[in-house]
Amino acid sequence: MTQDQAPQSQDDAAQAAPQAHPDADAVIAELQAKNLELTDAFLRARAEAENIRRRSEEELAKARKFAIEAFAESLLPVLDSLQAATAIEGASAQQMSEGMKLTLEQLLQALERNKVVRIAPAAGTRFDPHQHQAISVVPAEQEANTVVSLLQTGYLIAERVLRPALVTVAAPR
Repeated sequence: MTQDQAPQSQDDAAQAAPQAHPDADAVIAELQAKNLELTDAFLRARAEAENIRRRSEEELAKARKFAIEAFAESLLPVLDSLQAATAIEGASAQQMSEGMKLTLEQLLQALERNKVVRIAPAAGTRFDPHQHQAISVVPAEQEANTVVSLLQTGYLIAERVLRPALVTVAAPR
């Protein structure tokens, strides 16, 4: 290479390099402003999501804490009836029996209002291991694996077994 060629190649390199855009500063400023705007929007959205999460946790904690409130309210009339019955002196056996039946009915209604449903299979009902618990298998004049007798009522709460019904079941013949 000669000395004449070296400067020419440097000129070629200078010409090949991208030339600064006349509005480059304006474009950079616009992109920086857009970046700040997007960053601000992102931070606001993240803060809002955090606030929603926090409020949801607080509402869930309150729901857990006061979930039994409606159930307790529905039991208060039953409690009032029992207290009134114990306050009566010299009540006859018939009066006490009638009062207990009415109070029991109040209690059953309170349970039903709160989605607590009785499981009381009648004799001859097909044994359901999801809702019944067999205490014994007895010979009977009915179809095998059916309820012979109910020993203790079971209960469901919102279709979930709270306590299975205790039953005796017919043995295969």
